[in-house]
Amino acid sequence: MPGGSPLVRHGRLSFDQVGRVAELDGARLELSARELGLLELFLQRPGQLLGKEQLLHHVCAWGEEVSSNAIEVYVHRLRKKLAPGDVRISTVRGVGYCLEMPAARKLPH
Repeated sequence: MPGGSPLVRHGRLSFDQVGRVAELDGARLELSARELGLLELFLQRPGQLLGKEQLLHHVCAWGEEVSSNAIEVYVHRLRKKLAPGDVRISTVRGVGYCLEMPAARKLPH
């Protein structure tokens, strides 16, 4: 965030990096700390493939024991909360996840 805005926009989603608040169409999203951590990392690297290990290291404390499917659970929960705003996280099987770029709005002819 050095030199940049604390507010990140991705389609209809906005994320305040300082206040750690996510909003969809102006309505606050209720996200857990881990969901916020995932969202923050996805927004820092939109369109980039992020491996499960990378995501796990970002949202879990060092030495903390987590189940092998923890990232799948957190991503699933995050997807459900972002779905109304057409914010998509795609899966690359066996590799990781990617925050899809927002679709361009079609202009009327």
